[in-house]
Amino acid sequence: MDVAIQKKTWTPRRLLLLAALVLVGAWGAASLLSAAGPAKLNLDPERLTISAVSRGPFQEFVPVEGVVMPIKTIYLDAPEGGTVQRILVEDGATLTPGQPIIQLANTDLQLEMVNRETAVFDLMNNLHNTRNLLQQNRIQQLNQLADIDYQLREAQRQYELNQTLFEQKVISRQEFTQSQNNYRYQQRRQQLTRQALRQDSLTMGQQIGQMQQSVGRMQSNLALMRRKLDDLTIKAPAAGRVTSLNAEIGELKTRGQRIGQLDMLTGLKVRALLDQYYIARIFPGQAAEMTFNGRRYELRVTKIFPQVTRGLQVDLEFSGSPPTAIRQGQSLPVRLALSDQTQALRVPRGGFNQKTGGNWIFKLSEDGTRAYRADIRLGRQNPDYFEVLSGLRPGDRVITSSYEGFDTMGELQLHPTPTH
Repeated sequence: MDVAIQKKTWTPRRLLLLAALVLVGAWGAASLLSAAGPAKLNLDPERLTISAVSRGPFQEFVPVEGVVMPIKTIYLDAPEGGTVQRILVEDGATLTPGQPIIQLANTDLQLEMVNRETAVFDLMNNLHNTRNLLQQNRIQQLNQLADIDYQLREAQRQYELNQTLFEQKVISRQEFTQSQNNYRYQQRRQQLTRQALRQDSLTMGQQIGQMQQSVGRMQSNLALMRRKLDDLTIKAPAAGRVTSLNAEIGELKTRGQRIGQLDMLTGLKVRALLDQYYIARIFPGQAAEMTFNGRRYELRVTKIFPQVTRGLQVDLEFSGSPPTAIRQGQSLPVRLALSDQTQALRVPRGGFNQKTGGNWIFKLSEDGTRAYRADIRLGRQNPDYFEVLSGLRPGDRVITSSYEGFDTMGELQLHPTPTH
């Protein structure tokens, strides 16, 4: 008789299938848990730049490239046109005030000078002749006045004598009246002659004064012409070094044409070009500094050029003595201060800001094995530091290098890569 065989509930096949389902479920749960938590990434700290947050002096400044120039430059232009006759110095020579540089020749100017000298000599001769004629006329009038004075005294004497004789009835009335009329005539004649003499003196003084003024004007014009001739010799207006001398023997130079420049030797300055973004934050007297051969030098803004073309151009002068080793035309890095120096919480600059926009940063744990996101707020900045307004404390260590490739991670595991 057959015996019924009972089927087993947990066959090996079912057990394997159940184990597989459990494993799949566990893997799915782990995936869900992993997705719900922050993304993590293992990184070698040697590949990162880790910086410490510190409190210290902070100042906004902009780095610029400056060019060393003489503190003052005088441009040499031709005051008068002419042909270059002689070149008296070489380019780069050091000159003293008034030292001749170039001799020009201008025959038209020289001919005009001769004509004006002749005109002045003619006018002076006319003045001399006129003065002699007026003087002779005055002498004649004085002689005439002396004769009239003599005749008046004689007429007075005759009149007074005849008056006495007439009162004594020695002479007739006719003879007395005749002497009286002669005396009055001589008086009137003397008055008119003196009046004419005074008028002639005034007229003579005016004529001579006018001619002297004319001679003075002519002499001033002549002196001006002599200065124009003297300007044909171009001289150094001050002590300095002549540079960019542009002249050749026989070359025609027009009035106002530039022939070179004179660099003053009294000091040096630095000319820098800034981005026009800073135009509202630059002012005369603004402080700057530079480092040369390991030594720090202070400068100040002395001039801001009003024209803005490729940028804002400024001149800076040394507050003290400039470095002795620098040379004209040399380029120097200059730090132009945009604010006063204050104490601030700061973090070194780095590429992290490009991905975070200054809103967060990877901050290291105390043991340095992990780095996690920390919300921060940055303020001012300079080429060395960012100012930290909130989110960090002095002594915190943060990653300041670029976050390219792991900016979406929530946490970084910092483990050195093992070396083989």
